[in-house]
Amino acid sequence: MPDRTVIQWDKDDLDALGLLKVDVLGLGMLAAIRRAFDLVHGCRGQRWTLATVPAEDPAVYDMICRADTVGVFQIESRAQMAMLPRLRPRAFYDLVIEVAIIRPGPIQGDMVHPYLRRRAGEEAVTYPSAEVEGVLKRTLGVPIFQEQVMQLAIVAAGFTPGEADQLRRAMAAWKRKGGLGHFEERLIHGMRDRGYSEEFARRIFQQILGFGEYGFPESHAASFALLVYVSAWLKRHEPAAFAAALINSQPMGFYAPSQIVQDAQRHGVEVRPIDVRTSDWDCTLEHRADASPDPALRLGLRLVKGLAAAAAQRLVAARKCRQGHAFESAQQLAEQASLDRRSMGCLAAAGALAGLGGHRHRTAWQVAGLEGSLPILPEVRIAEGIPLLRAPREGEDIVADYAHTGLTLRRHPVAVLRDQLNARGFVDSARLRSLTSGSNVRTAGLVITRQRPGSAEGVTFVTLEDEHGSINLIVWRDVAERQRQALIGSRLLGLAGKLQREGEVMHVIAQRLVDLSRWLGSLRSASRDFH
Repeated sequence: MPDRTVIQWDKDDLDALGLLKVDVLGLGMLAAIRRAFDLVHGCRGQRWTLATVPAEDPAVYDMICRADTVGVFQIESRAQMAMLPRLRPRAFYDLVIEVAIIRPGPIQGDMVHPYLRRRAGEEAVTYPSAEVEGVLKRTLGVPIFQEQVMQLAIVAAGFTPGEADQLRRAMAAWKRKGGLGHFEERLIHGMRDRGYSEEFARRIFQQILGFGEYGFPESHAASFALLVYVSAWLKRHEPAAFAAALINSQPMGFYAPSQIVQDAQRHGVEVRPIDVRTSDWDCTLEHRADASPDPALRLGLRLVKGLAAAAAQRLVAARKCRQGHAFESAQQLAEQASLDRRSMGCLAAAGALAGLGGHRHRTAWQVAGLEGSLPILPEVRIAEGIPLLRAPREGEDIVADYAHTGLTLRRHPVAVLRDQLNARGFVDSARLRSLTSGSNVRTAGLVITRQRPGSAEGVTFVTLEDEHGSINLIVWRDVAERQRQALIGSRLLGLAGKLQREGEVMHVIAQRLVDLSRWLGSLRSASRDFH
């Protein structure tokens, strides 16, 4: 902004001077939601805002309860996906609790399971006094938010508001296992003096101590919950716009464009490849020829690895100058967009020139024949001497897609290898979902994420992907230590383990891991009849 001055102050200095401190968070999901709204407006003419998205849509909550939340703000992690079918949010305040409860503070303070049992009616909700009930009733007797801890300190332990604010400060600012210990005697004695039992006082303090591992203020959780709901609403009702916006906002979230695209396809979105004749820098929406009201998603040039944004902008500008007349050849495109051989090579390798010159091998040959660098010499047409290059095998195209765009719209790599996997007893994710809890299983997939949270005591959570969806693994510490090389180094991971299911939540407890990454090398020779 013109004439704007920015001064950086330490938060403790602000406190010493008595100045108000307001935290303003810049979130990638805010940008993604804005982009999704813009895409919907451009496609349908409907202008949505955070305030006008229809509230409390049952279809959105149905989707959330199924943990169908890839890409949705805050509830797309493994831990959140495991919680959603158990907590089963049906209203906005349920999302506020969902956001806040899967945090180190509530987890370390042993608040999660009591809340779930009480919500399911498996455990009675009791309160030692009317004052405590007034503080904890909305969260079924379990302190989940920082404000509740402060209120408990006031009503149950006799803290003054100033002392309660000091307690809040000790809980905030990411102070791990520190800053709360000196409150223990004051809290416990205060509760005992007011007639509360020693057991209740110590349990409350242990829960408060958990907030030293970072707990949420309720106002913060409510703000986040709004973005949870709006992003879930977009995923449910505008999946093409939502997926396009997520890709255009990368890097963000847990999932790469490949997983976002595959999830969109599983939700019925038609995804169209990168094409120099139609693609912009960003992913866009296109009307479908079948008169469907739902748009198709056109992948953008931003996904072409090695292609500079400036080169892509020149390409789009040159295409607009042609006023609807398509480029006739790669040479003409290179001339009119001032693209050098390197940029053209990136486009050919990504398959983006297929509409001008055919398959990858042919377009790569054409790009290799381009003359010079910028500016490229005028096109010279030679009728003879064009080699008869065979089309790439399916596996070659899949490998090239991943290498040059990070994703493929062809068959999933695991689908190409399925016969090999089946021959060795590795079942797919669709088959896993039909098996009973406790079954011994063998399965395999591409490694998508590995997570080892500090609160998980050495447990590693792995997400695999095959042609039907995702497979969630739990790898205990001893298995991870014994088979570290396969766990850390595999791109294609096979395993033997035990299936565990709790309601709609399913995962595999890994017992033996095997690195199958070498099998990916056989993709290059794979065709549709690969065995």
